[in-house]
This record gives sequence, structure tokens and C-alpha cells, in this order.
Amino acid sequence: MTIDRRALLAAGLAVPFATAAAQAAWTRPAGVTPDASVPLWPSRHLRLPAGLVEQVVQRSDDPDASDRMLQGITRPRLDIFRPAKPTGAAVILAPGGGYRYVVIDKEGYELARWLKDRGITVYVLFYRLPGDGWENGSDVPLADAQRAVRLVRSRAAVDQIDQARVTFGGFSAGGQVATSLLTRFDAKACAPVDSTDQLSARPDALAAIYPVVSMDPAIAHAVSREKLIGANPDAARERLYSPELNVRADQPTLWLLHAEDDSVVKVENSVRLREATRAVGAPCEAHFFERGEHGFGLMRTAGLPVAIWPELLWNWLGSQKIL
Repeated sequence: MTIDRRALLAAGLAVPFATAAAQAAWTRPAGVTPDASVPLWPSRHLRLPAGLVEQVVQRSDDPDASDRMLQGITRPRLDIFRPAKPTGAAVILAPGGGYRYVVIDKEGYELARWLKDRGITVYVLFYRLPGDGWENGSDVPLADAQRAVRLVRSRAAVDQIDQARVTFGGFSAGGQVATSLLTRFDAKACAPVDSTDQLSARPDALAAIYPVVSMDPAIAHAVSREKLIGANPDAARERLYSPELNVRADQPTLWLLHAEDDSVVKVENSVRLREATRAVGAPCEAHFFERGEHGFGLMRTAGLPVAIWPELLWNWLGSQKIL
């Protein structure tokens, strides 16, 4: 598999939902943008925290390697990438950001365009952040993930996708969103608001890439843990938000990827989840690489064996009859 850096990182990633001030803070090189953006929830449903302001921050000086993050998310949404010839498969992507922000390019738009070019309809999820002052803040990422799956299924005819071929993928803290959905897809994270919430929130397959998983202080990503469950949670709260302690035989088929030298999110997060998943007899395929560090996405793997990971994911999706 050959991955063209400029083709993937042509950073014309106009953000139609950004404020005018935020858009003025960065320059748009020419390139591909999402084909549509749809809100997760009816506007009347969300009670906006006082003072919360959404903004885009550009973290890269390289015009060929845009690296933006979205802070203070006020409108959770799906950015949609539609292929010219859809295969019927759908992938929802939850980028990371330590529950402080959600990255746009590295773990969102880059992979979305790669999949779109292969016929997959892709939805990049910008989920609410637990430390931003939302009511029941610890549950808003899961509520948004559940709603995303249901909303995608509700759009099957519009987006030409198959309701039975929906995959959810998450990176880093977005991997915690994903693995929470893995084990709590039917939890009452939010009261139903319309007919969309009658649909199943259980993905047909789920991928977690260098994921934050556990809230065990011994291996947890400290920032994500504090943002999600607070600085001094009791044991019951810590357990509830640790997906490896809530595995179940009927969870979606799982795919894991992690570098063993990850100094940000310990590989034990994925190891524990793999072992727990196997213990309950649920399917799991896991790939561990000696090197890769954290946050490698598509572009930070040059010269390393982990560079093959998109092909491994693609082959697994095919084996699960998603493609």
C-alpha cells in the first residue's frame, strides 16, 4: 500500500462550522473539504454551558500538514465525506485530544479522505467534552457516540449506506469514547429526544487505535481520567468508566492497534481490553508494534513497520463483511 503524503494532507480543510474569528486565524490551502456537516442533536435539546466558545486552533506551521484542533465544542456534529461510488459501508471516526479538545486533521479528516477514496462513507464525530461544563459531563461523550451511530443509521437512504455495516473507530481519547460505546452501547446515557433514538446504537464493528481505555490510575492517561471522572473518583465511578471492566459477550467485534513504546497512553490499556474481551468470548483482533509512539495517525509512521496499519484495518473490515 502506498500512502501519498500530499494527497492525504492537502490541507484545504475549510471548517464551515467555525466562527469567523477562528477561520481568520488560519489559511486554507487548496484541497478537499467535507461534503456536509449535520448536527447530532436538535438545537432545542442542548443546554449550552455559560461562557463556552467554540474555536479552531492551528498547531502546524507546515502548509502541507495541517494539524488543527477544535476546542469548546458547542455543536456536536458529524462531518460527512461521501465517496463518488459508495459501497454501502459507513465508518464513524472519533478523533482524540485528551478530552480537552478534538483534533480535526490527524485522526479525522486524513483517514476520512483515505477511506472515502475507497468507497466508504465517513462521518467524523466532533463530540462534546466532559470538562466543558455540560450537565452530566462524564456521559456526554458516550451520549454523542450513541447518537452518532443512530443518526448514521437514520440517514441510510440519504447517504446510500447499509444500516448493518456501520463501524465506529476512535483514536486516543476518542478511543475511550469508542471503547465505552463497545461495552455500554445500550446504556441510558441520555433520554431519547426523537425517533432516531429508537434505532440501535450498537456498531457492527469497532476499532480503537492507541486508545485511552482504563481509569485505573496505574495505567490511565491522567488528563483524560481527570476530565472524564474528576480528580478523586470513588471505586464505583472508576469502574463504570473503565471499559475493560465492563466487557460483555454481545459487544461488537473489536480491532485494536497500539505501539508498545507509547509514552502517552500506556499499551496496557489495549492489552487489558484484549484479555478481558477474550475472557468473555467476544471477538478481538489486536496488533501491537514495538515502535510508533503515540498519535502517529497515517503520517507519522515513515520507516516503521506500523505504517502498514491502514491495510491491516482494511483487511479486517473486509473479513467482517463491512466492506
